[in-house]
Amino acid sequence: MEENKVLQSLLQQKIIAIVRGVTKEQIQKTAEAIVSGGIPCLEIAIDHSSPESVLQTYEMIRCLKETFAEGICLGAGTVLSGQEVTACVEAGAEYIISPNQNPDVIRKTKEAGKISIPGALTPTEMAEAWEAGADIVKLFPAGTLGLDYIKAVRGPLKHIPVSAVGGVTPLNCRSFIEAGCCSVGVGGNLVDLKKIEQGDYESLTKTARSYVRNLR
Repeated sequence: MEENKVLQSLLQQKIIAIVRGVTKEQIQKTAEAIVSGGIPCLEIAIDHSSPESVLQTYEMIRCLKETFAEGICLGAGTVLSGQEVTACVEAGAEYIISPNQNPDVIRKTKEAGKISIPGALTPTEMAEAWEAGADIVKLFPAGTLGLDYIKAVRGPLKHIPVSAVGGVTPLNCRSFIEAGCCSVGVGGNLVDLKKIEQGDYESLTKTARSYVRNLR
């Protein structure tokens, strides 16, 4: 997918499902459940607990890319190095999300023609990420910082698209958009590992629909 189309899709959909802690055996049904609920933008977070788990994340990205093709807007999360950027892009990631503001990660992402979404907490970090080439800046933890904080930093930084991540629920997701965020990222409140372990993928679909309903 072309870079501009990916960015347009992220801004239009307004929500990214953060898939973390899901096994290779569970990833297919998990993705199907979320996409069926109306959320086609999925971030597959790298598991850094071991070299093998990192490689497994790449395999999951590749598997989903091959299965869903253009029916999914697929990204990689918790990307910490330029080397990981290259591996994720080769696996099929269209956007790269990081928990921090790493200039090398941003640069490698843009050199690959992909969308860069680094993490930031302060106005200084947000401005530095934007100047380094970020397309969207991830504000984390948004729920802890609160809506007043978001509104305050958005004042002088309205030109920087901000995605709220952390503590986003079906009930409050719209509030983050109204506070000035262009999108939200949702992890455990949507991708419930206990439900997945129980094989209750329908609950993921229902939760996804509630997010979509409240954001549109």
